[in-house]
Amino acid sequence: MTARMRSLAQPAIALALAFGVAAVLIAATCGEPFPRSMNAAGESFAALFRGAFGDTNGLLRTLAKSTPLLLSGLAVTVALRAGLFNIGAEGQLLVGGLASAWAGYALNGLPTVIHLPVAIAAGASAGALWAFVPGILKAWRGTHEVIVTIMMNYIAIHLTHYLVNGPLRDPTTRQTATPLVLPSARIWSLPGSTNFSAGLFLALAAAVAVAFLLRRTALGFEIRAVGLGPDAARASGIPVGRTLVTAMCLSGALAGVAGAVEVLAVHHRFLDQFSPGYGFDSIAVALLGGLDATGVTLASLLFGGLKSGANEMYTQTQTPVQIVGVVQAMVILAIGVRYVRKRRAG
Repeated sequence: MTARMRSLAQPAIALALAFGVAAVLIAATCGEPFPRSMNAAGESFAALFRGAFGDTNGLLRTLAKSTPLLLSGLAVTVALRAGLFNIGAEGQLLVGGLASAWAGYALNGLPTVIHLPVAIAAGASAGALWAFVPGILKAWRGTHEVIVTIMMNYIAIHLTHYLVNGPLRDPTTRQTATPLVLPSARIWSLPGSTNFSAGLFLALAAAVAVAFLLRRTALGFEIRAVGLGPDAARASGIPVGRTLVTAMCLSGALAGVAGAVEVLAVHHRFLDQFSPGYGFDSIAVALLGGLDATGVTLASLLFGGLKSGANEMYTQTQTPVQIVGVVQAMVILAIGVRYVRKRRAG
């Protein structure tokens, strides 16, 4: 089997396993004999697909859900390529969203061509700064980034909760939220309930940029070399510590942009804990995508479809939406085990 075929077979096996486990769970809980219960599982998956891709609105909702997953999936990908497991994309996404919201409502009198990029840059900068802490601790003291990023997630959750309930809260609304961002800082979004916005094109541009960075630049080569073997990279003259910090900051910046897009395009303000777990889901997106920009794009579309179609699945078949979480968890387990084994073998 060629390397290309193996790279395609691994996510296919993971998906087959994930949906197989989900089908067994649906069959075991529907209270019907086995043949009829498996048919019920098939009906549930059909409803899930119809809700995600069955009509224009479903497709637009799927693309909207895919946008933050793509950006945060790219964030995890960049870190993993450097050998860093960034579990902190959720926290970086939250602080990025809050920073972009502040820039969006507090900076007055700017034209859109300046205000919008500034608001997005504020989100990217906040995410990068949040990721800098685990990055520098890893490079300077060898502290494991998984532990630090998990702790940083909780700090981000509670810090943003405090700020949006205190000094940054909008006193004119009963919501736990900041003031609305100014029109000059808003990303174009399609009217209606689909939440589709031009943020998708920003995410696709980021995917192209990440692919170019990793494949065509000296920094990308250094990131990949450090990820494959830091000792060998150091012996070759690559500044391992600096590369680790840079990769972590780039990762945090992408996650921060994901938060900025949700704030500036969908909610038009920072809502307390607005993310349903995009930063955590991005781990599955990155692993399923094979740490490749094209693969991550397709994986984000799949997971966006799962989130978009879950409600239709429940409405049509009364299958709990938590089944989608089971699929995501099984993908993480199946791909994650292979990733860890590969890292240990290397």
